[in-house]
Amino acid sequence: MNKGKVDVLLGLQWGDEGKGKVVDVLTPNYDVIARFQGGPNAGHTLEFEGQKYVLRSIPSGIFQGGKVNIIGNGVVLAPDLFMDEAKALEASGHELKTRLHISKKAHLIMPTHRVLDAAYEAQKGKDKVGTTGKGIGPTYTDKVSRNGLRVGDILDNFDDKYAAAKARHEAILQSLGYEYDITEVEKKWLEGIDYLRQFPIVDSEHEVNNVLRSGKSILCEGAQGTMLDVDFGSYPFVTSSNTICAGACTGLGIGPNKIGDVYGIMKAYCTRVGAGPFPTELFDETGKTIRDLGHEYGAVTGRERRCGWIDLVALKYAIMVNGVTKLIMMKSDVLDGFESIKACVAYKQNGMQIDSFPYDIAQGIEPVYKELPGWKTDMTNFTSEDQFPQAFKDYIAFLEAELETPICIISIGPDRAQTIVRK
Repeated sequence: MNKGKVDVLLGLQWGDEGKGKVVDVLTPNYDVIARFQGGPNAGHTLEFEGQKYVLRSIPSGIFQGGKVNIIGNGVVLAPDLFMDEAKALEASGHELKTRLHISKKAHLIMPTHRVLDAAYEAQKGKDKVGTTGKGIGPTYTDKVSRNGLRVGDILDNFDDKYAAAKARHEAILQSLGYEYDITEVEKKWLEGIDYLRQFPIVDSEHEVNNVLRSGKSILCEGAQGTMLDVDFGSYPFVTSSNTICAGACTGLGIGPNKIGDVYGIMKAYCTRVGAGPFPTELFDETGKTIRDLGHEYGAVTGRERRCGWIDLVALKYAIMVNGVTKLIMMKSDVLDGFESIKACVAYKQNGMQIDSFPYDIAQGIEPVYKELPGWKTDMTNFTSEDQFPQAFKDYIAFLEAELETPICIISIGPDRAQTIVRK
């Protein structure tokens, strides 16, 4: 029997590492691309042939013709936002309705989930998490509490199921005294439900395992980043799903013994959106310069991203919990003009130096930096690693030694073509 392979690609920081671009670059090597968790709070940006696309729920392999893309059971899906995203892609010439398969077991984000999201954030006041307001958390809450509405439910007796779930949310909102009006949103949402029915709605766990039995290959695409994982991230300032490699198994129905390579994506520096601790955050002109040069604004929300130096303590932890086999470094070009750059190699906490990621990074963490010379070279038009300046080669060697993992791909700009695959 042929044995297919499953590789996993995920973010190692606080999201926004550039996963969409890399999935697009790697897609020609795979038969199927499958998204395994998250929702439309995650925007994957891709640029090629003078066009820019932002994907929220659709896997980033959709641009490479003929590949099957699967939205797995671990994803939460907003039918109205999905409809907008899919129609925009179809209008630009990308055929979807035969190549994009949707798991029956993926949970639906209802209009009232978004209202609940806003109501819960309002209740928290200054302690709010800084969610995107897309209803992700309340949808996963319903999933775990066994009250969720799933994509497969739209195929049978949907009106009654929806009415019951909506009534339950309305009772909660009434108890919170939260005023809202979902009339227009709900109308479009129900249009989205009808639109969803035009796609193959599948038992995705059977599909992905049949792909493997036939000897074909799958690339699993994660959303957000490891430091936003609900178990291993900077809790409670995290997302509501498992963003780590194990999430590919539960989010698609794949056995752990099927996992091959685990690609971990990181920026050459670090960013974070929303509230929560960020040990290497820069509040000075350097942080602002990185934000401006890197165009660090949320693809979905437009929010400014907080910027800081690369954090090797957090990266070592992320590599460990994911079992990363290969690293991919994004946005190296953003640091092209710096005289020197810094990397956090340890933390100081309560006067003690620590080099392992602690339970709580919210209080009393001070980064310990190693300063390295910058390369002061515009690398955006390079086509080979042979062209890299020595200072950049030294930076790569330093990171590989510290992280004990090879860096196999380096991005030197936003376009698909600005990607160096190392020998």
